[in-house]
Amino acid sequence: MKNEVEAVLRDYPRVYFACHRRHVRDPRTQALLSAHQASILDHLDAVDATTLGELAEHMGVTPGTMSVAIDRLVKGGYVSRTPDATDRRRVQLRLTADGVRMRGANSVLDPALIGSMLEQLEPGARAEALRGLALLAQAAAAAQRQRGEDAGVRSRRRA
Repeated sequence: MKNEVEAVLRDYPRVYFACHRRHVRDPRTQALLSAHQASILDHLDAVDATTLGELAEHMGVTPGTMSVAIDRLVKGGYVSRTPDATDRRRVQLRLTADGVRMRGANSVLDPALIGSMLEQLEPGARAEALRGLALLAQAAAAAQRQRGEDAGVRSRRRA
């Protein structure tokens, strides 16, 4: 397992930097969003609301950290924050029209760079790489859930 972890630590940064945009630009206002802010937009919808707590857990951060990031996106006009109709302590997050436009116009990952990278692989190797990425993404989601559960246990212990 140690060699496998070392391989991921060695290889992942090369993949990430080969197809990652550090910032994304709003085509209408020319405002810059960080990759993290753009990633948050990718996790929200204009119709189906997500709670701040759910989003924080999913992205592996504390609700306080997510709240700061959401505040910036609300000020930029990309996200709306409204109290939940059934539980006013909960906050519902939705993309605004500008948020939908921004999400559609940009991605943290550059599709052209990803396509170019995938074209370097033979079809069988490409399928194998995509399957491996899907498996790693599943493990990442499980790890994020576990970190969220661990953070909840730690915060209850402090209370």
